[in-house]
Amino acid sequence: MSRSGSGGRSGSQDTALRLYQALRARGAAGFAAVAADLGLKEHEAARHRDELERLGLVVPTASLHTTGLEANPGWRHEEDEDAVTVIAPEVALLRVMAHERDMLRERLRQADEAHTRLEKLADRFLRAGAVTGSEVEVEVLTDYRRIQQVVEDVVDLVHDSVASMHPGAIDTSTLDRSLGRDKRLLDEGVRVRVIYNQRFASVPTLAEFFRRQVEAGVEVRLSPVVPMNMILGDHQFALLPANPDDHTAGAILARGPALVRSYLAVYEYCWHTSSAFGEEENAERGGDGLTEQQRAALRMLATGMKDEKIARNLGVSLRTVSRLLSEVMQELGAGSRFEAGVKATRLGWLD
Repeated sequence: MSRSGSGGRSGSQDTALRLYQALRARGAAGFAAVAADLGLKEHEAARHRDELERLGLVVPTASLHTTGLEANPGWRHEEDEDAVTVIAPEVALLRVMAHERDMLRERLRQADEAHTRLEKLADRFLRAGAVTGSEVEVEVLTDYRRIQQVVEDVVDLVHDSVASMHPGAIDTSTLDRSLGRDKRLLDEGVRVRVIYNQRFASVPTLAEFFRRQVEAGVEVRLSPVVPMNMILGDHQFALLPANPDDHTAGAILARGPALVRSYLAVYEYCWHTSSAFGEEENAERGGDGLTEQQRAALRMLATGMKDEKIARNLGVSLRTVSRLLSEVMQELGAGSRFEAGVKATRLGWLD
């Protein structure tokens, strides 16, 4: 079929070439008459004429070369309204190239205008990198798709570092895309750090993902307590939950180093109190006999935090929180939670 189609195209080109040669031999002539002499049907002649005009090999004589005829009645000219003038191939080629050049210049001009407009539209977002230390901007985002786009935008704009933490569930369907994004940043010389809740390490799929991240060059740490979702870029951007207790409440995009520095300080604290992936088992128990998870629950209890909040921060159930605190009380020999807090403080377990 393809061979037949190719042959059809070749035959059509041969016919157009014969028609062009016949017209050129006659000079200015009626197109229909020449086509008829070649035995072409009306629809075939029309198709070939369109092709020859598109290539600039023929032009309508009546519309281009009638100026001055009335002042020069002795000139010989083709009366047929269907007359065309044949153009030399090299001239047609030069005209086509000039036309394409003009079109390219026009497209470049349009592209330049579009670029200028986009720069003005993007200025509000991009200028965060140029704000002074005293300037900040805060934008509340409520649309999920808008939030995801902001994540992509922030990642595309960073030059030095990206730091993030994730306390909640991780969508396993996006792991390959996330790893690809990490590798692209690393290839560009960007430092990539991430903190996950240590319970994720017990999920084989996620543990393998963490391992692949580390192999790629991502700095991965695990912590029994991750306070909130957070993405920081270049000390200039911070994406945070609008309400850490309600992930459906939307997000806050903060721009400007004056504000982002505060969030970075929180992140650095969490970073230094977490364990590098693969080393958390060696640091699982302290000298006081408590696991890191028990110690975290005890610290939150000592601040007056309710069980529901402790469960959310640890990413566990209320039943698990009750069990952890019971184990802490047993370890301390305390008869109540209050007594456990007092003893832990006296022993220096909360330092």
